[in-house]
Amino acid sequence: MLLMHGFFLLLANLTHDKKDTGDARAFSFLQILELIPFLLQPPSMLFVENVVGFETSDTHAKLIEILGKTNFITQEFILSPLQFGIPYSRPRYFCLAKRKPSSFVNEVWNSQLIQSPRPLFEPFDTVANDGDLSQEDGLKLFQSCQPIENFLELKNTGNDIDVESVTSVTGLSNDVECDSLDQYYVPSSLVERWGSAMDVVYLDSKRCCCFTKSYYRYVKGTGSLLATVEPKKRDKASLKEQRLRYFTPREVANLHSFPEDFEFPEHISLRQRYALLGNSLSIAVVAPLLNYLFTEPV
Repeated sequence: MLLMHGFFLLLANLTHDKKDTGDARAFSFLQILELIPFLLQPPSMLFVENVVGFETSDTHAKLIEILGKTNFITQEFILSPLQFGIPYSRPRYFCLAKRKPSSFVNEVWNSQLIQSPRPLFEPFDTVANDGDLSQEDGLKLFQSCQPIENFLELKNTGNDIDVESVTSVTGLSNDVECDSLDQYYVPSSLVERWGSAMDVVYLDSKRCCCFTKSYYRYVKGTGSLLATVEPKKRDKASLKEQRLRYFTPREVANLHSFPEDFEFPEHISLRQRYALLGNSLSIAVVAPLLNYLFTEPV
């Protein structure tokens, strides 16, 4: 949670399951919500982020109920970096709220759940919901994304990558034990065991899966792996010859749209970096949302 100049940033980050409001992880979030009606100086704006599925939960219903009773107007979004040209599939729920008499630029979207970034950039008479994209529109969205190659720091795909340059660009210290590039490659034993469950991407791929806080610790369901050798045929049978590797922390940060000058303190270990990045927000999505939230109608 962040409170600044009457602005609340709430990162609820609750897992959507059957426990709903009974989940202990929802307690602090619910407690903050229940305090809002009693604040002498309530925030003028709210920004809430959560996983997809939150919008159908009891906790969400409580959020909307309390905001409505405390004179807030809301607009809700489900957006992914893919919709902003970033080849990264990370859909998230966002709720923007303003306390009256403030209002949104596009008031037509008040109290609606929007699955398109169009209201952020275009006049309010555009289509609100892209949840049911046609196959043709879905293909256009996919093609509009940049290739994975544009987000890599290790762009060479052979064995002649300079390890010293890898250390310098990642900012890893000896504490992270970065004495060779081998730490990023997936052991053949894991490829053999979990290859069928791995999501593998290539230099020209236009999407990769969401990186979780367990990326680098586990290979199944934690994020995509990069093929550093182009196979004759892109299939699971040829995974061993593709020399799969993990995306480096800098590359994960790039896919989160972090600025070029972003770097971790040297004492943060490699696994900690991946864990922190896995819990991060996509700047490509959050930045236009915040700009929209802070913009008042002319």
